[in-house]
Amino acid sequence: MALDGPYTMDDLLRMTGHKAKRKPARPSNPDKSGETRKSKIRFLGIDPGTRRVGWGVVAREKDGTLKLVNCGCIAPSPKLALKERLRDIFAELEEVLRRARPDAAALEETFAGVNMKSAIAMGEGRGIALLCLARAGVDVLELSPRSIKHAVTGSGAASKSRVAAMVAAQLSLKEAPEPEDITDALAAAIALARRM
Repeated sequence: MALDGPYTMDDLLRMTGHKAKRKPARPSNPDKSGETRKSKIRFLGIDPGTRRVGWGVVAREKDGTLKLVNCGCIAPSPKLALKERLRDIFAELEEVLRRARPDAAALEETFAGVNMKSAIAMGEGRGIALLCLARAGVDVLELSPRSIKHAVTGSGAASKSRVAAMVAAQLSLKEAPEPEDITDALAAAIALARRM
């Protein structure tokens, strides 16, 4: 799933009228006609955890529509100890990044909620995801769950089923992918694409 000539974050900044902070990336490869052809921009969303990690990649088409590139769920055996699950998540997420080569990624911010144990587990999962993204050199935007829901549905208080339905509609899918970890990851990718 290689890109023809991936955009850097500096390219994205220039496209949105902001000043680039680093040296510009090399131009994309010319197509058969000899004209320079720009690649589609790929956005990766990650729904972190220590039991399951959803991921999804969407691409922005030339007409501005979003298309599903690929998605999946990393689910190590629940019988494994935490350190072994985190090791497996790390290895599989690095492989996803190697294959997908996203231009930017979105990750849900940590929130305490009512269950502190779940918040700690989410933090451990986020740490693994952030490490993989840093090693791959992918810029990441951390978004609140409310802002992701708002970007996808127009309401920060939308239900999970509403988010899933809107993800499917915006990516022209017959139904939302399962498990919901994948849908949550795709929602994050869509929210990132809407901001850039």
